[in-house]
Amino acid sequence: MSDKFEVIVIGGGPGGYVCAIRLSQLGIKTACVDSRGALGGTCLNIGCIPSKNLLNLSENFEKTKNFSNLGIETGEIKLNLNKIMQNKNKAVENLTKGVEFLFKKNKVTYYKGTASFKSENQILVTDQKNKETIIKAEKIIISTGSEPNSLPGVEFDEKTILSSTGALSLEKIPKKMVVIGGGYIGLEMGSIWSRFGTEVQVIEFLDHITPGMDKEISNEFLKILKKQGMNFHLQTKVESIKKNNGKINILTKNKEGKKNNFECDVVLISVGRKPNIKNLNLEKINVTLDDKKRIKTNKNFETNIKNIYAIGDVISGPMLAHKAEEEGIALAELIAGQSGHVNYDTIPGVIYTSPEVASVGKTEEQLKELNKKYKVGKFPFLANSRAKAINESEGFVKLLADEKTDKILGAHLIGPHAGEMIAEIGLAMEFGASAEDVARTCHAHPTFSEAIKEAALSVDKRAIHS
Repeated sequence: MSDKFEVIVIGGGPGGYVCAIRLSQLGIKTACVDSRGALGGTCLNIGCIPSKNLLNLSENFEKTKNFSNLGIETGEIKLNLNKIMQNKNKAVENLTKGVEFLFKKNKVTYYKGTASFKSENQILVTDQKNKETIIKAEKIIISTGSEPNSLPGVEFDEKTILSSTGALSLEKIPKKMVVIGGGYIGLEMGSIWSRFGTEVQVIEFLDHITPGMDKEISNEFLKILKKQGMNFHLQTKVESIKKNNGKINILTKNKEGKKNNFECDVVLISVGRKPNIKNLNLEKINVTLDDKKRIKTNKNFETNIKNIYAIGDVISGPMLAHKAEEEGIALAELIAGQSGHVNYDTIPGVIYTSPEVASVGKTEEQLKELNKKYKVGKFPFLANSRAKAINESEGFVKLLADEKTDKILGAHLIGPHAGEMIAEIGLAMEFGASAEDVARTCHAHPTFSEAIKEAALSVDKRAIHS
């Protein structure tokens, strides 16, 4: 006998579990299959959540070392990596159990095991003891997320050759780390270990870090990270990675053709992620993929097979947990006959370093490509009273607005709490607000958010405090 449902969701990450809960709320009999044994996907188990825990602890460690400069006298500051990792693991465990509780509360049936397609309406679930169960549904949603890319011929051992997974669970602080790739994940991981005392070298193939980010923000970010002690080698290609007597040797070549050899204890390969679809048996049902091995879908997330859908990292678009969540909610509501929708123009991106970097909407470079006439408003945190008062005054806020209508087209922040403040601009853009609307909205004083108001005033060259 097979268990029968209206919808089966494959994958219990941010997209999958949110979608399953929303489907159940809408009165649809739903099952969710996840192979990890702990819900929350990469984000909660080995991504967003543990990395933010370690980022926070590393920032506190750095601040504590400088307390005496502020008049707070302390004894010797010591780092206990074992306790730090225990704290991280406890945070993850609490949150994964929380998601499992939400499944019970919302009556979502949870299967622990690997899912593969037996037919267009049947899923074979194989648990850790190789016990097989067949479940059926009218509709099936693929939300299996992504996994780290490596370099050709290089395999992760998660001890010395690391993906982000291994970089979150090192048993001792390495003396030297090389990060290959200057994107979000590599810079977050690199900054954690740099603050813990590791010498960090970042190798990036392009002439700038954080590809796709507004160039002005990217350049400022690079300056700040260098000042913090991280080392960068731009326009540099990795030729080979080899293990040698307990060390890693990395041979590189820069744009002039000059070769260089880096020796380190660990190397973090952070060159992007790829859809995690290898165990699904998609060829059995002939689901169409694009040239990047992502599942092709229409605007309603439906694949070429009727009633089989896909969301999150396995389809096109930014590989972000909150993007997957929005798609999960939208698809659940579409299946229920409602008007689910995702506005991809207002999905924010955040790098959780110190200071944080955040963006939403178009960059200057994108607006120039579109031949869109725009105005720029900027305001530095150096002129923000709250930031100055607590010695967190690096960075600035940058707003882009339509030259004729004043409608906000994008915002780019580098500075304290940028990841929280970007929500104000996202909301403003959802309502089609102008820079003038934000400028005329009263912001509490003294707050970091006043920098957004001042940047909005600066769009028309009338900032008060700079």
